[in-house]
Formats: sequence, structure tokens, C-alpha cells
Amino acid sequence: MSDPVYRRVVIKLSGEYLAGQQGFGIDQPTVDQVADDLIAARKLGTEVAVVIGGGNIVRGVEVSARGVSRPTGDTMGMLATMMNCLAVEAAIERKGTPARTLSAFVMPEISELFTRTAAHKYLAEGRIVLLGGGTGNPFFTTDTTAVLRAAEIGAQAVLKATNVDGVYSADPKKDPAATRFDRLTHSQAIEGGYKVMDATAFALARETSLPIIVFSIAEPGSIGAILRGVGHGTIVAG
Repeated sequence: MSDPVYRRVVIKLSGEYLAGQQGFGIDQPTVDQVADDLIAARKLGTEVAVVIGGGNIVRGVEVSARGVSRPTGDTMGMLATMMNCLAVEAAIERKGTPARTLSAFVMPEISELFTRTAAHKYLAEGRIVLLGGGTGNPFFTTDTTAVLRAAEIGAQAVLKATNVDGVYSADPKKDPAATRFDRLTHSQAIEGGYKVMDATAFALARETSLPIIVFSIAEPGSIGAILRGVGHGTIVAG
């Protein structure tokens, strides 16, 4: 087996993916598939941290559109990410691999507070580290969280897991003429307005020189393939 391309990564998963076909909540077979993929990635020798969105439970922007203040709505969304992290952590540990959830919020009965020291410690111990609670501040997406945490813990790349196999010129589900990019610069991703990740996340990745690999999570083993350098996706770097 070839050595992994990256020593340490942050993997960004959408909360919506954890809902499976039911479209809402947490679908256990999907969580188990994600856990298997994360465990396989860790066994390659890469240190794995994970940021999960909360859109399968609540999205702050949608809640605020119904009359809740944006900061409150975003806080609800950040708490939803904690539920997802705990669900995936439980699945990973049930399969015999150590994991640890770190929170952007102080909630000692539930999770340890995120610090760079704690993250470094648990990753070095071989645990899969789940990073919940977003940035801990409203108005920032979990995409931005993934890039921020990657920069903080010295990750070599952000792996953005989506339902398509890279960045396209248009939505490939709506436009059959859409073309997939093998590679983009951070600036091209921002200027192109591609919706696969928000502009703040791309801008922070550009500032911190972090490559982002956009790929499809739907195929089992796709994370490991990316880590071995044989996966199919779009590299956003430079």
C-alpha cells in the first residue's frame, strides 16, 4: 500500500449527507459508512480531523428567514453540528477506533473545548478528532470552520466531501454541458463564484496557502483514494 499524500488533513462533511435518503436527521447506515471511510483513512497513516455541517438538523440562515435573529439561528446550527459529531464519534468508537469530539463552545458535560494543544495531542495519539460547534461565532460557515481549523492545527489540506466529484462550471445536475475542473487557483474559485464552498473559506485558504480537494463522498473508499493520490476530484490551490 502506498504512503498517503498528506500527513494531516481536515475533512469537511456536509450535515445533509448524514441524513441519507430520508432528507432530515441522522441516518445510521450513512453514519456507519462515513465512520468506515474515516477509519480506513486513519489506517493509511494520515492524522484525520473532521468538521461536519448541521444542515440535516437546522440551518441558521433558514431559521433566521423565519423571524429568528441571525446570531440565534447560527447558534442553533452550530449546536446541530455537535449532534452530528457525537453521532459519528459514537459510530467510530463502536467499530474499535478511538475518536474525540472537541467543541468551539464550553460544554464540559458533553465535550472538551477545542484548543490547538488538545487537537495536536489527540491526533498524535491516533484518534480521529471531530471538530464541532463551527467557529463558535455566528455568520461563519462550517466550510470556513474547516479551513480555519486546518490552519490552526497545521493540516496539509482540506478535503471537501460533496455529492459531486469536483468543481464544475455549472451545476452538473441541471446543466449537462457543465465541465469539471481538474485544478483551480483559490482566486479562480472565488472569481468564478462556484457554490461548492463559500468565498470566505476560499479566501482564508488562499491566505494560509492551504490546498482544498473537492471530491464525492458517495463512493465508499473515496477519502482513502484522495489520500493515496489516486482519487477523482478538483484541486484548488495556488
